[in-house]
Amino acid sequence: MKNDLYDRARLSKEPHAVRARVERLEHLLERLFTVPGIDKPIGLDALLTFIPGVGTISGAALGSYLVWEARNLGLSKWQMARMNLNTLLDMGLGAIPVIGVIPDFFFRSNSRNLRIIRHHLDKHHPAQPDIG
Repeated sequence: MKNDLYDRARLSKEPHAVRARVERLEHLLERLFTVPGIDKPIGLDALLTFIPGVGTISGAALGSYLVWEARNLGLSKWQMARMNLNTLLDMGLGAIPVIGVIPDFFFRSNSRNLRIIRHHLDKHHPAQPDIG
């Protein structure tokens, strides 16, 4: 029964289910583990930067999923433009050979985009049920 509830929430367009999905994706892309010694979280987005060309594009594609979810939630054109700009800037910085991973430590486009989505959800859908 719990798996059935999880599957319905995973596929749902309900704001609470979308929030859960985008939070999980942001965690995967930006905070998957902490680098020992410097105590800085790093995620798949930074790791993909080490794969020339394909990695940067893959990271941007995964980040674009957050933008797609935001569009489905009805965020304003201004919010969508900011999110797209964040994703494009991250892709552009990540495309710099060898040092492209450094901006990923400081400019976390997916975390910025998640903040925009959370702000929208908190304003327009303040009562979120817990999906367990």
